[in-house]
Amino acid sequence: MFTTLLIANRGEIACRIIHTAKRMGLRTIAVFSDADATAQHVIQADTAIRLGPAPARESYLNISAILDAAKRSGAHAIHPGYGFLSENPDFADACAAAGLIFVGPTGKSMRAMGSKSAAKALMETSGVPLLPGYHGTSQDAATLAAHAARIGFPVVIKAVAGGGGRGMRVVNAADDFATALASAQQEGASAFGNPAVLVEKYLQRPRHIEVQVFGDTHGNVVHLFERDCSAQRRHQKVIEEAPAPGLSSETRVALGQAAVNAASAVDYVGAGTIEFVVDESGFYFLEMNTRLQVEHPVTECITGYDLVEWQLRVAAGEALPVKQSDIAATGHAFEVRVYAEDPARDFAPSIGTLTTFRMPISDARVDAGFVQGDHIGIHYDAMLAKLIVHAPTRAEALGKLRRALANTNIVGVAHNLDLLDRIAAHPDFVRGGIDTGFIERHAHTLLAPQPAPAATVLAIAALGVLANEANVAAQKATTSPDPHSPWHATDQWWPNTRRARGFAFEDEADTYHVTVSPDGDNTTIRFGDGTYGARPPTLEHGQLCAIVAGTRHGGSFAHIGENITLRLNGVTWQFRLPDAAAHAEDAADTSGRLLAPLPGQVTQVLAQAGQTVARGDVLVILEAMKTVFRLTATGPGIVAAVTCGAGDMVQEGQVLVTFAVDPPESGGE
Repeated sequence: MFTTLLIANRGEIACRIIHTAKRMGLRTIAVFSDADATAQHVIQADTAIRLGPAPARESYLNISAILDAAKRSGAHAIHPGYGFLSENPDFADACAAAGLIFVGPTGKSMRAMGSKSAAKALMETSGVPLLPGYHGTSQDAATLAAHAARIGFPVVIKAVAGGGGRGMRVVNAADDFATALASAQQEGASAFGNPAVLVEKYLQRPRHIEVQVFGDTHGNVVHLFERDCSAQRRHQKVIEEAPAPGLSSETRVALGQAAVNAASAVDYVGAGTIEFVVDESGFYFLEMNTRLQVEHPVTECITGYDLVEWQLRVAAGEALPVKQSDIAATGHAFEVRVYAEDPARDFAPSIGTLTTFRMPISDARVDAGFVQGDHIGIHYDAMLAKLIVHAPTRAEALGKLRRALANTNIVGVAHNLDLLDRIAAHPDFVRGGIDTGFIERHAHTLLAPQPAPAATVLAIAALGVLANEANVAAQKATTSPDPHSPWHATDQWWPNTRRARGFAFEDEADTYHVTVSPDGDNTTIRFGDGTYGARPPTLEHGQLCAIVAGTRHGGSFAHIGENITLRLNGVTWQFRLPDAAAHAEDAADTSGRLLAPLPGQVTQVLAQAGQTVARGDVLVILEAMKTVFRLTATGPGIVAAVTCGAGDMVQEGQVLVTFAVDPPESGGE
């Protein structure tokens, strides 16, 4: 076994690898960009080496810089994690040429499976079921359109070198094919440096099921059962579970064998995943991910094996520790991906400082690359953490998952915690066996705006404000020259009368007026026509305990500036409590301008001064946190000026385009 390991990645996967490597007694080397100088993977590793500036192409994608870091640190092996260079065959070859052990498959195996077209051709000869499609080299529009017509609509166009839904377009009719093709090719060229695509039949309601495979250098290949990854948004996974619910034993065996056949066809070494689409007609090969997957923890939970340890031992030349007949699945596991994103804004990524970042401390495994106080920037993926639970049955695991979500709170960036809980509570998800269109189909409920807060919620919010004020006053008192001064008191004492305190909580829909009248150990709260009795609340380390109308309520509470965040029973409530002494801000006039909806990098400018635009015309393409935003005109107009250029870093609200007449409003898709 080698003794020193460099992890060529960042965030939670780097921390995950460091954890296992240290347990095995290995010395760990982290690498980092300027944006990650104080990141958790840098702190947790034994040594850390700077790669370069924040943009990934100048740091985490810089092969020569990583190899130089390995040489300088005395590393014997490099683990690529997932993403970045993990599926780059040139990187694997470069490691080998430098005398370093690459913890993953060979460059040859990656090339065989890295192109969707080549992989499908190979699978066809290996007897792995394929969807009807065209995977050839001819890329002219007429040829591709003819094959689409032969296959029959709907079809899906996919970038051959892509992943994560990028360079992928679903086409329902022949008239839409040319536009969708041009868009997919452009995105494939931009994201992966390759505009080539394939075309295949689009299943209307498929499940996305993948099988974990593992090979060693001694010719052994095994599978570790399957995972259901059908809960997706933008073709990216949100919740994964293992094993897949509702599969017959015959289908489960056939899937496992097909996955082993696929991996064996390329003499695969290391951890990999064979992905399939499944419907009532059968299962069909989708692609192979030649790396460790984000969702590998659910497989670890049901099998009891540490897959990162397996990777390291196989890379060192050891044989797999077990045979296929030794591998058994026990219980059920779920993983949810916690993202810094706003589901209400079409999952737009969010940046900011994690003023609160509270994960469950029991009954759940947490894989995270951040801690409270860390800053989330624009340069990398929006995933903050993964919550993983395991229980004897699916129903028990689902209950544990919802409890874990309820005990999680994030303040400082938008997040998807409420969406995850809504998915976990949805009757279709509870039954199991959802398809990949589940989130989109139920968007009207899963992504619905928060209803008006109940009186109890407002009462708890008011009590949280009082508790927070008491804590702040107590902290000030401890540092005061006279800590016992009555001027530090916040008990609303008032001579000869009872002091009533009024709050005006604002959300995006309304203002809610709440009156609180403390009186010793009893508090009266009034909202509308209702009156509620309460006991003095407690607030410790962001955890609020309040008794309202004889019922105890526990949740997370944060009051920062004028903003209040209350997370109660898995639901996040956000209010603004205006400072009465502050003056109202004038609303910004955004007419006649196209504004950046969030911080990011301009990758393409399609607008020109003097150009006449129509509703829906794409004017600027912006990229932030691995997500592409096409900013469009939402009405007719004439471009007066373009104030951004390709490569520019822009801030939220920055003016990108101005209009001369009939100004369209800013928009995005």
